Amino acid sequence: MAISRLNHAVLYVRDAERSAAFYRDVLGFRVVMAMGDRAVFLQAPDSTNDHDLGLFSIGDAAGASPAGRATVGLYHLAWEVRTLADLATVRDDLAGAGALVGASDHGTTKSLYGQDPDGLEFEIVWLIPADHIDDRILQAKTTIRPLDLDAEIERFGADTLGGIGISVSA
Repeated sequence: MAISRLNHAVLYVRDAERSAAFYRDVLGFRVVMAMGDRAVFLQAPDSTNDHDLGLFSIGDAAGASPAGRATVGLYHLAWEVRTLADLATVRDDLAGAGALVGASDHGTTKSLYGQDPDGLEFEIVWLIPADHIDDRILQAKTTIRPLDLDAEIERFGADTLGGIGISVSA
């Protein structure tokens, strides 16, 4: 069996409508279906997938996830953007919503980290195109540094398409 990609993710949240508003207003997702206040299904802005994210309400009394602190569990989901300009827009939108919790340079990837209203973490990432990867970038892949997004835009260009030859066919 050959798995080609993650089709969608489903999250348990306190209030699906509140979480859907966050993903819509901050990250540009579209609501494609709702099941009253119990569940909401969303599609990412540039996706052609039926839905990319499902949110199921479990109530305001639900506790925070102890995953990674006291139990095993999912750390985060990562969504890819096309350009560093897109990543800069996401940075500003996350910061404006008080949801930006980190920014890391992983060498071949440039990442922002955010938290939704329930504290569930996610990553927004731009991947360096294969033809831009050199030995210096490969060496940097072994360390995590703070992301200087403005310097990366200067280096690679705001509109350079990311992931070409990596996650997107050349």
